[in-house]
Amino acid sequence: MVTTQNPAGPPPSDSRRRPRRSRPLTPVQKPAGRTAPDAADAADAGPEQRAGLPDAPSDQPRQLTPAQAFDALYAFCAPALVRQTYLLTGRRELAREAVERAFQLAWQRWPDVARDRDPAGWVRAVAYDCALSPWHRFRPRHRSPEPPPADPADRELLHALLTLPPAYRRTLVLYDGVGLDLPETAAETEASTPAAASRLTHAREAVAARLPELADPAALHRRLLELASAERLGSARPTQVRTGSERRNVFWTRAAIAFTVTIVGATTLTLRTAPTRYEPPIAPAQAVRGVPAAGVMGPLSREERALREKLRKAETNGPERVFPEPR
Repeated sequence: MVTTQNPAGPPPSDSRRRPRRSRPLTPVQKPAGRTAPDAADAADAGPEQRAGLPDAPSDQPRQLTPAQAFDALYAFCAPALVRQTYLLTGRRELAREAVERAFQLAWQRWPDVARDRDPAGWVRAVAYDCALSPWHRFRPRHRSPEPPPADPADRELLHALLTLPPAYRRTLVLYDGVGLDLPETAAETEASTPAAASRLTHAREAVAARLPELADPAALHRRLLELASAERLGSARPTQVRTGSERRNVFWTRAAIAFTVTIVGATTLTLRTAPTRYEPPIAPAQAVRGVPAAGVMGPLSREERALREKLRKAETNGPERVFPEPR
């Protein structure tokens, strides 16, 4: 086992962080299938959450529609998710597109996403995958660089992040930016816990080598939040995202139908025009050489003329058929 000196502090472990205590959601933020908060939730909720609770009695549950649950998840996660994706890509428009695409996929698979243990984590993983896709380099609009942040310190930190490999950058943003613990970071990056710890350690070392003042993980966490909050990154409305997802579904459904009809038509035309038996190809004509020329007939002799006359006078049907005579 090789040990390295880590200027960013000791490698992270599971005991360094406590499990995050989830705050009770307001009725707008609750996913589909959950009812309105009861008296216990109201007691644990903060003042801003208690102000949003309905006045209806607790024994009368309130069921949210799928659209309302999706809009609540989008309003709760989209603004922060756009800022996180900006730290991964350094591009404002790409961050908005990746988050919008992730929520469109979530709306297409909403029954499964709504029953997921962590819908916000599902959307975040899809958004990060879309943002870090290597196919963006072939898009003309993403070949030219975007204006860097106005603050020189923000520019240096963003440049340090973008020089990291995508896997290291994603691990650093999830652990030091979002605040996930090490097992959750490893699960979301599809890596083992030791591999995630190694990526995080090397990412911290690379950032600390460029910016020594960020060797402290707490300072790095604070600077990541400041960098993400310094940019004005807006997001589309949830109704627009749902409408775009439905339009995309209609488009691809029609495209699939048109492709199927084209294949069926081409197959039918082939069956009707194709020959039913094998027909050998006709060989191309070729000139025959070396054949002697036909001779010219001369005048007939006396014997030949006599034979011709004899043949003309002979019977054309031939002799009568000979029948055997019995004895």
